[in-house]
Amino acid sequence: MSSQTELEQRLAIVEVALSQLQQQISTTPSNWIAQIAGTFKDEPAFDEILAYGREFRQTEPPSTDDLQSS
Repeated sequence: MSSQTELEQRLAIVEVALSQLQQQISTTPSNWIAQIAGTFKDEPAFDEILAYGREFRQTEPPSTDDLQSS
């Protein structure tokens, strides 16, 4: 097989893959947050993560930016 033929075959594969990616992008909703909203509802592990985050924010001292904007 010549290097020209091999190159053309490889380019054809890349073009097909690119076409598939472009099709996936065009069908992906632009508002991904709306798409995943509610997916963790009633999930105990997620509720635990939220509780840890809340606790962390409450125990963290305010930043200097927070103090200046008050």
